[in-house]
Amino acid sequence: MSEDTLRYDKMVEDALRGVVREALAVTARDGLFGDHHFYITFRTQFPGVAMADHILARHPDEMTIVLQHQFWDLEVTDTLFRVTLSFSGKPEVLVVPLAAVTGFADPSAKFGLQFQAVEDDDEEYEEYESDAEDHSDPAKDADQPDDSTGKVVALDAFRKK
Repeated sequence: MSEDTLRYDKMVEDALRGVVREALAVTARDGLFGDHHFYITFRTQFPGVAMADHILARHPDEMTIVLQHQFWDLEVTDTLFRVTLSFSGKPEVLVVPLAAVTGFADPSAKFGLQFQAVEDDDEEYEEYESDAEDHSDPAKDADQPDDSTGKVVALDAFRKK
């Protein structure tokens, strides 16, 4: 597309990602209310995504995380979120650019969004990579509670092909 074309598709995607960002920011500030909980699906190979290699090996393309009972240190910036989750009883930090998110749902509110992850602006993704570098210290929270009841749910088996 030429530079003189308005990208309404990108504008709408950005606005809807703002809903995700705001929901996460409110949760980071105030915690989850009532029965609210989030399923967040994202592309694991997207520029700026940071996670431990063993997690990436199990989810080479896409993964879904659940923010409900077992998450810590949720931080939200304009371009990404950072959260600590328990994987096999061990705390692990995930850094996810909002542009990597392909799905967001809050089942308690019967609310969901689907996104297209589009990589057409290399300069924009350099910003995600530098933000991820600033927030991807998995050893930072090594003293998190060792509670192995937190779960990461892979929904690939339930997707229509």
